[in-house]
Amino acid sequence: MKELLEFLAKSLVDQPDQVRVEQFDSPDGVLLRLTVAKEDVGKVIGKQGRIARAIRTVVKASAVRDGRQATVEIAD
Repeated sequence: MKELLEFLAKSLVDQPDQVRVEQFDSPDGVLLRLTVAKEDVGKVIGKQGRIARAIRTVVKASAVRDGRQATVEIAD
């Protein structure tokens, strides 16, 4: 899941070298914290949050395939 989120984010931004994904495991599931450059935050979120929603949907679908739950948090 971490690699998937990193790949998606790097594909969207202008500064892919500044994309960072931290993974925190818990009994409830996985928290993935995505950090990008300040200039790229808008590209990852998209108009009215549509891109962020799509990213979360893809990552959650991947997590379900693994029998887990995932939450994606976007930070700048």
